Amino acid sequence: MSSLRNHRLLYLFTLGFFLLSLLNIHLAVLGLLCMTLPFYLLLRDGKKTWCQGYCPRSSLYMTLGKHHRSSRKIPRSFTQSEVKYGVLIYFLFSLLIMTFSTLRVARGQMAPMLIPRFLIFIPLPVHLVPLLPFPEVPLWFTHLSFRIFSMMMTTTTLGLILAKLYKPRTWCTICPVNTLSGMYLMKKKDASLR
Repeated sequence: MSSLRNHRLLYLFTLGFFLLSLLNIHLAVLGLLCMTLPFYLLLRDGKKTWCQGYCPRSSLYMTLGKHHRSSRKIPRSFTQSEVKYGVLIYFLFSLLIMTFSTLRVARGQMAPMLIPRFLIFIPLPVHLVPLLPFPEVPLWFTHLSFRIFSMMMTTTTLGLILAKLYKPRTWCTICPVNTLSGMYLMKKKDASLR
């Protein structure tokens, strides 16, 4: 927690991600850093370095949550396995859809997705007009950018809702990055005991 206090301005990266994506959706590929950097740090440090001090969304939830205190307890199913693994399966499924649909767009087998979607399937009637136009970009890259933006928007929105309903870092209990990191560390610990 002290690490989070030292990095409390990290929420600006979350806001910056959405601002850059609104300037030009292709900048949403920067979201891949939030999907890969935690695992690099996990492998390098052997602990949840990202979750414990560098996650910009956690910083956002803590910053917004310091003015709101809910008396509701986080449901047990969040801290146990039901919801946690359900969210993990859902987002692994999302990554699979993102990957294969991008490959299909690149091969000309399907049209690109050109609007954001909430929870993969719910199209939002929002057309993002690039305020910072780029030269010609391949359609598969545009599709990938919208998919990444949609995932980041979905997880951030769910995190904000959970922060309002329960405690600021409730999302962290079911976050796929936290769950996968925990599974890795548990497996590593089990291997060292043999």
